[in-house]
Amino acid sequence: MELNDAIQLIQCDQLSQTQISNWADLGCGQGLFTAALSHFLPPGSQIYAVDQKPPVTVKGVKTGVPVTIQRSDFINDPFTFKQLDGIIIANALHYVRNKESFIKKIKDCMKPEGILLVVEYDTDQPVPAWVPYPTSYKTLQQLFESQGYTHINKLQERPSVYGRANIYAALIHR
Repeated sequence: MELNDAIQLIQCDQLSQTQISNWADLGCGQGLFTAALSHFLPPGSQIYAVDQKPPVTVKGVKTGVPVTIQRSDFINDPFTFKQLDGIIIANALHYVRNKESFIKKIKDCMKPEGILLVVEYDTDQPVPAWVPYPTSYKTLQQLFESQGYTHINKLQERPSVYGRANIYAALIHR
């Protein structure tokens, strides 16, 4: 996926903010969605890019939006940030086995009005090692509703380059 594709996939009105905000990209990989997210945030906003094997630098980030790169296991390690305005989890939620516990963990580091962006494969069929615990959009809705979230909206979807299922973006908040 190219940067422009990632930007289009997560595009929504809730991201077009004028207030400086603090975000985390959990399981950031090489930072594609970190860079995509930066294009919606005003200068002075902050993004924490978290991964076990993070990049040295994130390419394509909008000028004025600093990225703090953290080497960490976002599933098992404690977070070093609090009171986030938002979290993006792109192509990484499918590594989380105990999603209910994980949702509580991310809820604890977000502001009450914080938003969550999820990019995931629209399937519940695992691909061992590569996508061990996938979450279809329907399952995502049920999961977050059971945890007290009332707004779970699919933003966009597109065919996956791997051909097994579409990839979707969802916006979630309380």
